[in-house]
Amino acid sequence: MTDRFNALTVILDQDICDDDTKELISVITMLRGVLKVKPHIVGFEDDIALSRAKAELKEKFYKFYQELSKD
Repeated sequence: MTDRFNALTVILDQDICDDDTKELISVITMLRGVLKVKPHIVGFEDDIALSRAKAELKEKFYKFYQELSKD
């Protein structure tokens, strides 16, 4: 039995302004099987997630650097 999907999420490589998304949304809407395209406004949750990801990366880098320094 194969899996069935009811939605796909597109993640942009960077935040873009509203005017720049109109053409992109129009093109995605033209794809076969696309019922609706809903843009998501950047919010405080995004800033929290980015801050946590940066902190986690810094911690991993610090541990990696410490391991290298032992040699």
